[in-house]
Amino acid sequence: MDQTESYPVKLYIYDMSRGMARQLSPLMLGRQLDGIWHTAIVIHGKEFFFVGEGINNCPPPGSVVDLGSTEVSAELFMDYLMSLAVSTYGRDKYNLFEHNCNTFSDEVAQFLTGKNIPSYITDLPSEVLSTVTVRSAVFLFRPFGQILRPLLDSISVNPGGSNITGQR
Repeated sequence: MDQTESYPVKLYIYDMSRGMARQLSPLMLGRQLDGIWHTAIVIHGKEFFFVGEGINNCPPPGSVVDLGSTEVSAELFMDYLMSLAVSTYGRDKYNLFEHNCNTFSDEVAQFLTGKNIPSYITDLPSEVLSTVTVRSAVFLFRPFGQILRPLLDSISVNPGGSNITGQR
């Protein structure tokens, strides 16, 4: 009888603002944000995430969402990650709003389990960029998130870990 192994897949969620988004977002954006989310996929005893230096991994801490399980072996998973590191998630491809740790986690979660990560995480950048507040009225009703974008784009997010390709 052929028996395939199943490996648990978890989504770890971190609030990069450490609670500040919840306090300041009503004033700055005119709507409540619960956090500024960084996500990672945890499989085979390691946490994998995408930052400005490419795909990294480290031992897992953090909040957890159970995404189910997969039959993808550690060897196949590392081959998959290496192909992503070359094709889609290289260090030159990171963008805080459009191509970040959350888009990486969502793509990897779909590969491993066929499931997406929660939409409140993946939708957050577009929600921030589309906010309009009274304060932004002096900028011809340009969305306040768009006004903040140059500042936010200049921020480098790197929670640590080791780059899977060995590059920094």
